[in-house]
Amino acid sequence: MIEWTGKFAYKQVADDLRRRIADDEFTETGQLPSLAQLQERYGVTVTVARAAINQLKADGLAVSHQGKGAFLTPNAGRAAQVADPAAAVTELREEVEKLRTEVSDLRQRVAALEGD
Repeated sequence: MIEWTGKFAYKQVADDLRRRIADDEFTETGQLPSLAQLQERYGVTVTVARAAINQLKADGLAVSHQGKGAFLTPNAGRAAQVADPAAAVTELREEVEKLRTEVSDLRQRVAALEGD
């Protein structure tokens, strides 16, 4: 359900869909929910649902085929992860931790080599 937060309703729907794409929720079928399904899930009008899909299309995450629905573009999951600031921060934290571990390992190896 969409709430009044000062952010446009279609952006709230698009943001949630982007998060769901990043979580690989639609990967199996490659198809996004229909406009009617979006209306029901988020409690929005067809205009808001359509605008949310159009936002995803503008972001390069989806394409639509008249009469068939909206579908994910190749690599939409990865693109959605990058577009999601929270996911990007989490990914960066994981990368920094990995680099710290590698640097620590390298320090130990250099110390062992210099000690010989």
